[in-house]
Amino acid sequence: MSEKDKISDVEKIKADSRFLRGTLQEGLENLSTGAFSSNDQQLLKFHGMYQQDDRDVRSQRRKYKLEKAFSFMLRIRVPGGRITPEQWLAIDEMSDRFGNGNFKLTTRQAFQLHGVIKGNLKGVMKEIQQATMDTIAACGDVNRNVMCAVNPSLSPIQRETLEIAQAISDHLTPRSGAYAEIWLDGEKVDTSKEEEPIYGKVYLPRKFKIAVAVPPSNDVDIHANDLSFVAILEKEKLIGFNVLVGGGMGMTHGQKETYPRVADLLGFIDKERVVDVAEKVVLTQRDFGNRENRKQARLKYTIDTLGLEKFRQEVEKRLGYSLELPREFQFTGNGDFYGWQKGEDGLSHFTLFVEGGRIFDKDSFKLREALREIAKIHQGSFYLTPNQNLLIADISVKQESKIKAILKKWDLEQAVSGIRGHSLACVALPTCSLALAEAERYLPNLLNELEEVIDEAGLRNDAITIRMTGCPNGCARPYLAEIGLVGRSPHKYHLYLGGGFLGDRLGRLFQADVKDDEIVEVLRPLIFRYAKEREEGEKFGDFVIRSGVVNESQKNSFHIE
Repeated sequence: MSEKDKISDVEKIKADSRFLRGTLQEGLENLSTGAFSSNDQQLLKFHGMYQQDDRDVRSQRRKYKLEKAFSFMLRIRVPGGRITPEQWLAIDEMSDRFGNGNFKLTTRQAFQLHGVIKGNLKGVMKEIQQATMDTIAACGDVNRNVMCAVNPSLSPIQRETLEIAQAISDHLTPRSGAYAEIWLDGEKVDTSKEEEPIYGKVYLPRKFKIAVAVPPSNDVDIHANDLSFVAILEKEKLIGFNVLVGGGMGMTHGQKETYPRVADLLGFIDKERVVDVAEKVVLTQRDFGNRENRKQARLKYTIDTLGLEKFRQEVEKRLGYSLELPREFQFTGNGDFYGWQKGEDGLSHFTLFVEGGRIFDKDSFKLREALREIAKIHQGSFYLTPNQNLLIADISVKQESKIKAILKKWDLEQAVSGIRGHSLACVALPTCSLALAEAERYLPNLLNELEEVIDEAGLRNDAITIRMTGCPNGCARPYLAEIGLVGRSPHKYHLYLGGGFLGDRLGRLFQADVKDDEIVEVLRPLIFRYAKEREEGEKFGDFVIRSGVVNESQKNSFHIE
């Protein structure tokens, strides 16, 4: 068997793609179908889009022998989550003209436009470019959108870490000219030459995720990322970062060789070395990652195969210097601070809870319209938070009363319960091809029922993290939640309990295949026990472990035995 025969099919597609070109141009021009070929669908991800179809109407279209209702999800990357009001308005307008009239804030501080048909792809890509944004590397086997902590009350540190996140993103952006050629009518280049000095011809073995955190908030979930940098401050000055590697959420039901994993501490570096270290970690994963089995191709498996010490040695060999010992740091939470804050520079900031990250108007609820009004007058910034919420930042004293008036007009200053304010959900049905169950469309209804129990137990304002995904891929990071619900089949979920409130511990499988209409009754006695038996300051995830509800040390805790 030749070496090429050993690699996975996706590796062959990448190798033969002429640096991500494939036959995308020909597929784009073929309007006899709303879809691309299977090979080109893999390449589309590197350009920031997924081919999808409306699964709610599949059977009806099949009955009339019609093609699936194909459309495309475009993911617009926003390093660190910061955008201008003008960019917000551009996305809002594009969602009407090219999408399905709404858009989503993701758990990685990016935008998602849904419902874009093939004939509109080129038009929307050009408008995204005109708004000084792009979709390149928002998906695919490359470094994805770089996350950064959102903490406007630490104004100087926030600006500095955001600049570092942007520098990492810029450095690790693919260099292939395919993106400009296909979507922006750019000049064609000689594809026989090497275009990717970092990634090479076949890019990375799988996706790669990077985050920059600023204690005391772990809002970016450092333990869920392939590579994370945790800011270390001395005398309120940023001196460097602790480096963590090997986090990742995805797994596959029933395949015990796949599992979620929390990141390991690798060492400490000066702040000037962040981009260099990011590159060398990526290069080590490029060279040692599994290219035969994609289910074992993430960095977490590479580290488990090599061992952390061997991985560190390989990184340091490429760096030409050693990492220092990690410095101490401490987190106090990983959620968002809702409502108004005042920064050190005297500017105000308002964090708005956005259920499921979905920006839409429905009946009397006019979230899109309200934010459009704010964007038209706001002179500061918007931040997409890692928790699918929106921060309206850098509000001057002169503007504050105007923005408060708009928020009041549309009733957007309402307080949310502790559990709802710490909830996350992926898109799932009807568009995600991996979804086995509902998530975004169902979690709000589940929370309505759970809040009745929470209120009865006197826990309305107690923060409990709850996250739901439609499949085990883990996009909403459910395995780190105190209550994690992972889609198993229509209307059924695996229920995980005991994740760390600080995002530093994985939950354990508590009950498999729980029906959606049974979830509340399964959780009810645990919630009441927590209210009655918890110790001072004890979090729900810690309680279910201390009380023996789940066993922190149990093996194979993510799969059914």
